[in-house]
Amino acid sequence: EAVKQRVRSAAQLDSPALIYGETGTGKELVAEALHTEGKRSGGPFVAQNCAAIPVNLLESIFFGTEKGSYTGAVTRKGLFEEANGGTLFLDEINSMDISLQAKLLKALEEKKVRRLGGERDIPFDVRIVAATNENLEKAVEEGCFRRDLYHRLKEFVIKIPPLRECREDILPLAEFFRELANEELGRHTEGFDKEAEKELM
Repeated sequence: EAVKQRVRSAAQLDSPALIYGETGTGKELVAEALHTEGKRSGGPFVAQNCAAIPVNLLESIFFGTEKGSYTGAVTRKGLFEEANGGTLFLDEINSMDISLQAKLLKALEEKKVRRLGGERDIPFDVRIVAATNENLEKAVEEGCFRRDLYHRLKEFVIKIPPLRECREDILPLAEFFRELANEELGRHTEGFDKEAEKELM
């Protein structure tokens, strides 16, 4: 409930938001909620996992390409153009190469991008929501993440606690999924015995 309230507050803003949580805590769900609850809900929601693509392709994916900029290149919009008027969600931003971090910061400051091989700047209007499963302050201290980009992204921070910090949620969640399984599988289980509850906790 505390996280949901914080999401509702952040959704009304247009400033960047940074979601911190371990793998599996639901960072993308929170990012989608920030989008759908906010004033950009009518625009696109574009998500990109920064760890899922090779470093040498990230720049072309972010900023787009013009035909002929390199062998096999075609004219294609980048993420900022695709998300124009909406939200760009950058998951696992902590894994982004530091050289690309500088280009991302420049784009955010200038609110415009230039495609690889392009000759003109393209303005964009996008809300940035980033997520990390690592402590970015520590990454800054270790020289793995740019301090200036970190300060730009952390205007509104939402921390998602892991389940072990919300133990009171375990049995209600188990009940929810038990009822869901009954419905999906056509079963009629009635609950958990004390031993099962003890194991879950």
